[in-house]
Amino acid sequence: MGIIKAIGQAIGGSFADQWLEVYEPDDMGDQTVFTSGVRIRKGQNTKGSDQTVSNGSIIHVYDNQFMMLVDGGKIVDYTAEPGYYKVDNSALPSLFNGELKETVKETFSRIKYGGQTPTAQKVFYVNLQEIKGIKFGTRNPINYFDNFYNAELFLRAHGTYSIKITDPLRFYQEAIPRNKEQVEVSDINEQYLSEFLEALQSAINQMSADGIRISHVSSKGRELSKYMADILDEDWNAMRGMEVQSVGIASISYDEESQKMIQMRNQGAMLSDPTIREGYVQGAMARGLEAAGSNANGSMAGFMGMGIGMQAGGAMMGNASQVNLAQMQMQQQAQQNVQAQAAAQQSAPAQNVNASAGTGSGAGDWTCACGAVNTGKFCSECGTPKPMPSGWICACGAENTGKFCSECGKPKPAADWTCDCGAVNTGKFCSECGKPRA
Repeated sequence: MGIIKAIGQAIGGSFADQWLEVYEPDDMGDQTVFTSGVRIRKGQNTKGSDQTVSNGSIIHVYDNQFMMLVDGGKIVDYTAEPGYYKVDNSALPSLFNGELKETVKETFSRIKYGGQTPTAQKVFYVNLQEIKGIKFGTRNPINYFDNFYNAELFLRAHGTYSIKITDPLRFYQEAIPRNKEQVEVSDINEQYLSEFLEALQSAINQMSADGIRISHVSSKGRELSKYMADILDEDWNAMRGMEVQSVGIASISYDEESQKMIQMRNQGAMLSDPTIREGYVQGAMARGLEAAGSNANGSMAGFMGMGIGMQAGGAMMGNASQVNLAQMQMQQQAQQNVQAQAAAQQSAPAQNVNASAGTGSGAGDWTCACGAVNTGKFCSECGTPKPMPSGWICACGAENTGKFCSECGKPKPAADWTCDCGAVNTGKFCSECGKPRA
């Protein structure tokens, strides 16, 4: 009792002349999880029973569909591979697993049909596509401790989630009501939604423990899906052969007390900036003047009242402005210090480069090839003479190697030489003792 793959020639050629039945899935929308096969009669073959799939009938299977051949609630054979299949009640189950895991075969071994040749077979299909757009909404606010606000807040979440059937045999056994020909996800969602919302609360609490700000929850759909998978997938796979694929948060709302606390915290954070605080003080004074000018008893009465109030509160307002200005000056000074440090750090590498470009630690020092730093004309370690510069710099600033300046044409100045008497000269005779240059 099973199915075998039908060859293409049988479908396209002589098959049309055989009075056999062809089964295809009934309408399967994006929310359909289970549907029955629909028999398409050929010619005038009307002798078959609606409760029996005739031996030799052809069953069509399309992408992302799991077909089961069922007798009395027991599964005879199945396939998850697209194609045409021929019913052969004399054959053993073929079990075309497709891309499903081997656990499906293990499930089949526990619930397979074990009787004689069946007399009331049916064809059913399970949707293997991702079932999207399942709506959810929290009935009661979920507590969320936010480290940024340092407060226990409460939120409500609304959105959609999706599931995927990973073990269709277990799903058929545990989730599909008996005697149902077609099942939409909404028909069986009540129990799953309760479990989903319970897991959602645990996942959101875990996000709180991980330090995610409450205002960032709505943008953490991918992370939330992982939290949900860790909580639900193992149980849902083991019990029903399905798992959570994704979670999309459409909106996050807070209860009234949480909104007040968030607004209070945000206002406090803004007023900690002395610039904003000083603007608030000046605005309050301007609003007071405006209110005094529009006093119903006359502007003079208003300004008199304001003057009395200013005597009581003016000192406080003035002190607040002084504190604000002092803090703004401190901030400005701190910013200038940061800029100065940045400029010093930028100039430090250039100074280091200039220092390292020299021949030694002093202005007249030079470094020998052996690595020794010297000040005389010969290396103190190996005796190598100090290398002479190959070029010369003219008075105009141009660097030259020839006898005349390449920019202004001036001749190269005579090289300095030291006489035996110790005098340094540039001419041909010593300026101290008159000896000629050697």
